[in-house]
Amino acid sequence: MSAENSEQDPSQDTPQASANPQAAEAGASTDAFFATGDAEIDQLKQDLVDAEKRVLLAQADLENFRKRMRREREEELKYANVPLLTDLLPVVDNLQRGIESAAQGEQGSGLLDGIKMVEKHLLETMKKRGCEPIPAMGEPFDPNLHEAIMQQPSADAEPGTIIHVTQVGYKLYDRVIRPSQVIVSKAPE
Repeated sequence: MSAENSEQDPSQDTPQASANPQAAEAGASTDAFFATGDAEIDQLKQDLVDAEKRVLLAQADLENFRKRMRREREEELKYANVPLLTDLLPVVDNLQRGIESAAQGEQGSGLLDGIKMVEKHLLETMKKRGCEPIPAMGEPFDPNLHEAIMQQPSADAEPGTIIHVTQVGYKLYDRVIRPSQVIVSKAPE
């Protein structure tokens, strides 16, 4: 062998070149760097997924909040007339009393017709706004709609049936704004 052949080109990969401790250390640190980088990338991916979930939850909460606020606003508008209607109910009561009083006397037929027209117009206006009388006469007593002021024995009606209405109740849409005051039948003794 010649001296030329015995020297090897340093660029060729031989067992001696890989046995170089500096090269081995550099390769190990590169592998560790990429392993650490992969772990960080996986962690960042997981953080991104978690952040996307939080964003979706926040968007859903915001949408639910908007729907709830819209529903509450619609309900406020729907029942905004309650104070006005509560103030008008005694007027209706007085008109009805006037009609009853005029009906008993024969002299006020013109007055009676006028009062009936006013009452009809007022009740139609209230109905247009969603306010209607609560049906009570002959109905079974319902504490959600009626206020019992007395019980009276009756052979003609089933126990628990309304036999007389002393004050008409009204509801606005599905909400009672004044319960009907009623007399309820009970079994005769």
